Amino acid sequence: MTADKPLLQVLAGASTWPPPIWLMRQAGRYLPEYRQLRAKAGDFLTLCLTPELAAEATMQPIRRYRMDAAILFSDILLVPWALGRGLEYREGEGPILPPLRAVGDVAGLEPGQVLARVGPVLQTVRLVRSALSAEGFADVSLIGFAGGPFTVACYMVEGAGSRDFPATRRLAFGDPALFARLLDVLTDATVVYLEGQIAAGAETVMLFDSWAGILSPSQFRAHVVRTTRRIVAELGRRCPGIPVIGFPRLAGVLLAAYAAETGVHAIGLDTSSDLVSIRHAVGAGLPLQGNLDPVAVAVGGGAMMRETAGLLHAMRGRPSIFNLGHGLVPETPPEHVAALVEFVRAGRTET
Repeated sequence: MTADKPLLQVLAGASTWPPPIWLMRQAGRYLPEYRQLRAKAGDFLTLCLTPELAAEATMQPIRRYRMDAAILFSDILLVPWALGRGLEYREGEGPILPPLRAVGDVAGLEPGQVLARVGPVLQTVRLVRSALSAEGFADVSLIGFAGGPFTVACYMVEGAGSRDFPATRRLAFGDPALFARLLDVLTDATVVYLEGQIAAGAETVMLFDSWAGILSPSQFRAHVVRTTRRIVAELGRRCPGIPVIGFPRLAGVLLAAYAAETGVHAIGLDTSSDLVSIRHAVGAGLPLQGNLDPVAVAVGGGAMMRETAGLLHAMRGRPSIFNLGHGLVPETPPEHVAALVEFVRAGRTET
């Protein structure tokens, strides 16, 4: 199976050319067909938890662009929802959860219910795996995912999104035992969730630690490296042969330590990461994924092509996956994405 799937070839250590391509948020509001689907669902949580709709969202960019990977359409906050915390998505505000600040809040989490509650998500994985086969996309890999425990904890403690999550950082410093307990519960729940996705048909999984970069080095090691290492090790025992892609966004100089200490099988790079420096800082055989600025795709034209050519030049000669440094923005014209995919598929390192 791996021999026929470019993304899995790279995750196994092959330096293929041109590199496989998929894009973070490749299913989303920039696509007119997604906007119609979102309107049909009525609200975002319903879209995520209705397998037929979530599978359709997952497949839309595959049908339009034939990406080398389909990534499950879902959300990182379904883990706290499955643990029994409230969750709603308000238009213009994003996710809202009851703030978690006390011992009783953590004690009230329900890890034993996670697998049953995420049943609709696992059914989405099954539907997508079936659709890929039925619709002639046998060479397209299926990626499952979850949020890194620290990033998920940020939303749970804060109760909403934030630029720097001050309440979360205060809890981590002020009550380290409580914060560690929360992360342990999230780590265990994440393993169960990802194992379920793999059993349903995911061929690789990705950990999105979107807020790793707000931490000091010691806190980064305690809350990002430690939890990721546990997840990777446990999945390795339960699901041998399934690669894990880590995405510690804005980790900066700590990226090399993350690569060396967590055991991830590939590293997703954010927009600020310099590929030339990173490829020398991490092991030569470790696949790198990234990291075009999504704003360049929104702008398109020569700016997008020049940035893409530079990244392709820096990637050549090592296992790599072309992607963005963050997700596509809603104002991105779909034709810009089509032009990007065509350029990458041509393997051009000059404009």
